[in-house]
Amino acid sequence: QAQLIESGGGLVRAGESLRLSCVGTGRTFATYAMAWFRQAPGKEREFVAVSAGSGRGPTYADFVKGRFTISRDRTNMVSLEMRSLEVDDTAIYYCASGWRHPNYDYWGQGTQVTVSS
Repeated sequence: QAQLIESGGGLVRAGESLRLSCVGTGRTFATYAMAWFRQAPGKEREFVAVSAGSGRGPTYADFVKGRFTISRDRTNMVSLEMRSLEVDDTAIYYCASGWRHPNYDYWGQGTQVTVSS
């Protein structure tokens, strides 16, 4: 059974950095898009960044503003480096994977990121 497992969440202060990781198991995700989404309290889940499996460059949400970098360290692993974190970045961050963005078949359980002022 294919799974996505996130790690790296935590509590940081505004302006600090955090790195999230997601590893896929149970199948190969090499040709799949791997992405990050987030959901803040009381808000809908929103797209953050995607690394396409086709070799195309990454795509980011506008609010990232150059602060986040998505990378695929290995075939089944994707990371999200987050810098200059803001209080509004507080959310549960989810890893997702699918054949093509924005259609995702696999979702992780999520990892909490809390940014304090």
